[in-house]
Amino acid sequence: MADDNVAADQLRLLIERIERLEEEKKGVADDIKDVYGEAKATGFDTKTMRQVVRLRKMEKHARDEADALLETYRNALGLH
Repeated sequence: MADDNVAADQLRLLIERIERLEEEKKGVADDIKDVYGEAKATGFDTKTMRQVVRLRKMEKHARDEADALLETYRNALGLH
């Protein structure tokens, strides 16, 4: 039974950690939303900003591959 209590305590602690992290994640997401709102109010295009953020997360070779593929598709569709 002692092992059951230890496992239950460990499980509870893990769940509580996850819950705290989820709260922190929500706070960060709200902060990011506020920054995008500020950018929009200043006149920046937030859709493009989100794209830039996504691109900056990528490694250079992955970004180059994505650019090449996009260019290939654009050319195939006559979107120069």
